[in-house]
Amino acid sequence: MAFNGTWKVDRNENYEKFMEEMGINMVKRKLASHDNLKITVEQTGDKFHLKEVSTFRTVDIDFTLGVTFNYSMADGTELTGSWVMEGDTLKGTFTRNDNGKTLITTRKIIGDELVQCYCYEGVEAKRIFKRG
Repeated sequence: MAFNGTWKVDRNENYEKFMEEMGINMVKRKLASHDNLKITVEQTGDKFHLKEVSTFRTVDIDFTLGVTFNYSMADGTELTGSWVMEGDTLKGTFTRNDNGKTLITTRKIIGDELVQCYCYEGVEAKRIFKRG
């Protein structure tokens, strides 16, 4: 249960370019780059409870590994998909409801950081979180 705990975003890599590719407008991209996102993760077996708190919203997400669910991003983009464990990596494969394109998200603990990677239409980005 290495993911358990509270994680606060520390830095981003190529995040604004990723959001641009996702179709998020410039004002929302600028705001999202400084959203002070904090994620609290509670894992019990194959069930996860996440609480995402940012400048813009607070949302609770419950999912079970391998079970499809719906998710709404902060900008309103609707996705359908699921998370699976691949070794020590949590991998999410999501399909946008508006255009059918795929977003891949991974979360992995590297050292004392939670590294969240995104890949959409060939554009990759990272958000790095520290416990806090």
